[in-house]
Amino acid sequence: MYRKGHLENGIPVVMETFKNVRSVAIGVWIKVGSRYERPDENGISHFLEHMFFKGTKKRNTKDIAIEIDSIGGDLNAFTSRENTAFYIKVLDEHLETGLELLSDIFVHSTFPEDEIEKEKKIIKEEIKMVEDTPDDYVHDLFNLSVWGDEGLGQPILGRRETIASFSREAIVSHIRKHYGTKDIVIACAGNFSYDELIPVLNSRFGGLRHGSEPKIGPEPEFRRSVNVHAKDISEAHICIGLPSISQVSEERYAMFALNTILGAGVSSRLFQEIREKRGLAYTVYSFTSSYLDTGLWGVYAGVSKKKVTEAVEVIISEMLGLKDSLTEAELQRAKNHLKGNLILGLESTSSRMNNIARQEMYFEKYYSPDEIIKAVDRVTMAQIKALSERLIKNDLFSCTVYGPVQKSALDGIFA
Repeated sequence: MYRKGHLENGIPVVMETFKNVRSVAIGVWIKVGSRYERPDENGISHFLEHMFFKGTKKRNTKDIAIEIDSIGGDLNAFTSRENTAFYIKVLDEHLETGLELLSDIFVHSTFPEDEIEKEKKIIKEEIKMVEDTPDDYVHDLFNLSVWGDEGLGQPILGRRETIASFSREAIVSHIRKHYGTKDIVIACAGNFSYDELIPVLNSRFGGLRHGSEPKIGPEPEFRRSVNVHAKDISEAHICIGLPSISQVSEERYAMFALNTILGAGVSSRLFQEIREKRGLAYTVYSFTSSYLDTGLWGVYAGVSKKKVTEAVEVIISEMLGLKDSLTEAELQRAKNHLKGNLILGLESTSSRMNNIARQEMYFEKYYSPDEIIKAVDRVTMAQIKALSERLIKNDLFSCTVYGPVQKSALDGIFA
């Protein structure tokens, strides 16, 4: 059962109750991420996410860790390009304890100076870890090339020089700007009582301030570019992409179907052609990255340095050929794949909580699984053909390669 309410200070609370589970997941979501940071403060949203766990007025870092482990729960957070979320998942019998702990770190964190300096070192190690994970790092390089060095192109973790500059004053200023009640959504899913939950939430989060500043950032503009970042590693990592639709587009289900046909499953065209038929890659897939006002449709593949040219040519050929070769059988298979993934993906209280929170933030509306399934079923061949024809143009492709490759390997492909 889905229900939406509001706290006394106006914060929307979206809830989905299930009586056949023993857990509850609760998240506090904030509508701010790396795209809204100034270049000189890039990474502060993620840095602040870490700092909320570094001590409150009545708990130090170790106290927080011991308490969540003592109730067998999961207390964590994450940052994306448009959102930051703090969440806890506990057994229903520990709901009140879990809520008190989550609210304490969110409302009463103190951000000690010594912990700030320590966390700078930790996040620099996190950056090194990403840079040593080339199949992750190539996506940061790709986003930088297509969106530029501001807004959506900025890395979520930030840069070493910006992280070094962060102060307690900068952290508090970021909260003051972006953590007002109009930018917060609370989402709850699992076994709980609505009538009991709302008063507790009011007591824990009712004192949050109202004001926040408007989001400011550059207008996203997809940039066509071809970049090779030479690195002496075993494999070349490729990202190829095109501008796509936004998170709130009416064409989103057609986009999901088209992406599934191209490269989102083991029966997809790219998997069959690049891995099964040609043996060029172990990992190859297509993906969509959608935001409030724009999107990216891309392909990733990891290949031998001798096979980069062939792999890039095959990917582009497969994409360009979509509009003239799509079949009803592929569309039906894609619909079944999407519906199966949807239902399987909503079998935990955490995923349900994530789902209703994102719906509230982007649509201010709830779409039930049945409604989404019906929307997927309504996708037609005419829709996906028209979408592929509009999006896939030879002069729009952007490409980033990271690995033991020279740019000459791509000469002639992106003329």
